[in-house]
Amino acid sequence: MIELVPPWLILIVGALALPLVSSRWRSVLVLALPLATLWLVWQIPDGTNLTAPFLGYELEIVKADKLARLFATVFCLMALAGGMFALRQAKPLELSAAFFYAGSAIGVLFAGDMITLFVFWELMALGSTLVIWSADSERARKAGFRYILMHLLGGVLLMLGIIDYIAVTDTVSFGPAPIHELLGTSRPGTWLILAGFLVNAGAAPLSAWLPDAYPEASPSGMVVLSAFTTKTAVFVLLRGYPGFDILIWIGLVMVFYGIIYALLENDMRRILAYSIINQVGFMVTGIGIGTEMALNGTSSHAFTHIIYKALLLMSAGSVLYMTGKRKCTDLGGLYRSMPITTVCGIIGALAISSFPLTSGFISKSMVSQGAIDQNLAVVWFLLAAASAGVFLHAGIKFPWFVFFQKDSGLRPSDPPWNMRIAMIFMAFLCIFIGVWPTLLYELLPFPVAYKPYTGVHVLEMTQLLLFSGLAFFVLLPLMKRTLTISLEVDWFWRRLGSALARRFALHGGKAQRQIVNQVQTRLSQLRHIVFRFHGPKGLLARTWETGTATFTIITLLAVYLIAYYI
Repeated sequence: MIELVPPWLILIVGALALPLVSSRWRSVLVLALPLATLWLVWQIPDGTNLTAPFLGYELEIVKADKLARLFATVFCLMALAGGMFALRQAKPLELSAAFFYAGSAIGVLFAGDMITLFVFWELMALGSTLVIWSADSERARKAGFRYILMHLLGGVLLMLGIIDYIAVTDTVSFGPAPIHELLGTSRPGTWLILAGFLVNAGAAPLSAWLPDAYPEASPSGMVVLSAFTTKTAVFVLLRGYPGFDILIWIGLVMVFYGIIYALLENDMRRILAYSIINQVGFMVTGIGIGTEMALNGTSSHAFTHIIYKALLLMSAGSVLYMTGKRKCTDLGGLYRSMPITTVCGIIGALAISSFPLTSGFISKSMVSQGAIDQNLAVVWFLLAAASAGVFLHAGIKFPWFVFFQKDSGLRPSDPPWNMRIAMIFMAFLCIFIGVWPTLLYELLPFPVAYKPYTGVHVLEMTQLLLFSGLAFFVLLPLMKRTLTISLEVDWFWRRLGSALARRFALHGGKAQRQIVNQVQTRLSQLRHIVFRFHGPKGLLARTWETGTATFTIITLLAVYLIAYYI
């Protein structure tokens, strides 16, 4: 009967219970719920395990396979580490929202039909918004409002695409046939569903919601946010659009978009937020390539990215929690008093840079190998250049400006024990997976015939990273940030849009007054005409003599009779 229990049920029900229990039991549940969910994920057999009828269709509420189990495993690990990191600092509302968010994301992974997927997709948007609002600041409130509007837009696009999908295929089943093959490229549903997925992936030009909203969450809230929304989008793209060529170029735009803005950024958490867009771009490119090698690379890279990105954000969150500062210009020299945070941040930086013996090295290179196998020389070259850019902004810039460079005079200690344990756990996973990649490769959806530790690959990656490091220090004067603001695409709706709205309201008010004046003038004229005939002194209101009235009536009757007979 275990297959009848949905994996997401434990986290969602537990999330609703967290605010209702004492702090001691809350601590127990925060650690126990992800572990119980992870156990359940590995107990459910492949195939459809739970169905329900709905409007003449059969909903596949729980449908398991290797891909869903891979993503669910890392989601549970992330919920465990994120819960540990937030254990003593986060409010009950944030913990509850975070676990509800994680459970909804797992619901998407095991959804075997479009309707179930859509329901959990929207629940995920609700949970993530509550995580942002849990920061309880004016900036978080505004950022969360813009965030939910953007994701509701994505949800509407997805819903319209699903309607077209059901109308054409007469089924709600999601997979295994790619959506673009079922519907063809001429159907609007193909593009609407893709657009809905890409909004959550942070694809350009609708990428600005991510660096706008995530850094406004609490230190623990951003750790949780980094894991689920974008990677769930990667999962559904893997399901629905493998081999869709346009995704190669969408992914490459995301890769360089994230690098450029991360290099321009001064806020350490916004640097890492742009880095999320950059890393998801690698995954979207791999999905577009569509071979088994590239899809394995995308899947493994999503797995490792969740871990090392969480580690980087934990180190940044620890700095923010202990110092109250988030700008690189206000930080520096923290390695003296925060050694554990510094070491963990460096391990995360090496992993995201694909340094040998770290998790990023054994995953990201599979996407590049997929490009080589398909003779996509331009794509391979751009991915190699992007790898150097990743090392510049996340591998060196973040740890250098936060923990080293100048001495800021700050002497905070390492964060509380629960935050240190969470960081050490994720740092261990970064190295463990990098040293023993076979354990991860066995979980991938396709058989793996790839050996990351070849002499050529190790030498090539080491040279690339060393030359990138040299370029960073040569160009260090240009890398130093000042208190400036980089214009983003969201300027069009945050500044230009609001300015146009105010201008429209101003001129619209004038136009409205002119229209009101004209209407009042016409009404006054009409009233004058009415009163001329029907008013107290009007023509039809006068007192007439009986004989005159009778004569008038007879005359009108005569005229009517003559007209009738003629």
